[in-house]
Amino acid sequence: MSAQAEKRPWEHRDFTQVRPYGDTFDDGMIQLSFSLPVPPGEEAAEAARQLVVQMGLTDPAVVHQHDLGEDFTFVVLYAKTKATVDFTKIKVAKVDSPRMSFYEINDFIKEQIGRKITIIGACTGTDAHTVGIDAIMNMKGYNGEYGLERYPMVEAYNLGSQVENEEMVAKAIELNADAILVSQVVTQKDVHIPNLAQLVELLEAEGLRKKLILICGGPRISHELALELGYDAGFGPGTLAPDVASYVVQEMIRRELK
Repeated sequence: MSAQAEKRPWEHRDFTQVRPYGDTFDDGMIQLSFSLPVPPGEEAAEAARQLVVQMGLTDPAVVHQHDLGEDFTFVVLYAKTKATVDFTKIKVAKVDSPRMSFYEINDFIKEQIGRKITIIGACTGTDAHTVGIDAIMNMKGYNGEYGLERYPMVEAYNLGSQVENEEMVAKAIELNADAILVSQVVTQKDVHIPNLAQLVELLEAEGLRKKLILICGGPRISHELALELGYDAGFGPGTLAPDVASYVVQEMIRRELK
């Protein structure tokens, strides 16, 4: 083997046996962090090491611990795994719609739909965090992209936070909405699952489910989960207004919801 090949082992990597790495390619090194209900110190570090070994990892090394107060400790450590994954067999459900620009989306609506479309959005249930829905809906937008309120061919209604599902359905009926966007940011104990499912049930009961586009998004939302819950699409972190709008207008045409 040449010296060049020795320096670049990743050029000959096997995608059927992918393993994480830290300092050296394929060394199996991973970083973990968690909190323990014990006071900081050597005993806490040893407890963390023993837990990691029981997880099947090797060579654990605690690199940081922080006193959280009241005899709780936050621990960061490195360890190695022998586990691999066959990357060639991974299949992930993804939203399948080409992303268009602000101008392309508005032109598409004019030419293909022929009228303004109505989109309502909110954080539903007990969720009070509007960062995600504001990034999509508000006129100023986020990260260089306008929000839907800026789109001349979109009537956008941001209902804010802690909106009950019944209120969302009533608003959809009042405004004859073409799409509903639901943001779920705070999802401790998976409270977002029954909340998202309930909205679908309410829409079905009103005979509206097939008449509009239903989308959910948030840090723990995937397209696969959204489909399982009865939504048309799910968007995760980093989603911007053009991603959502592109999907909505193309799906409206596909389902003949003009």
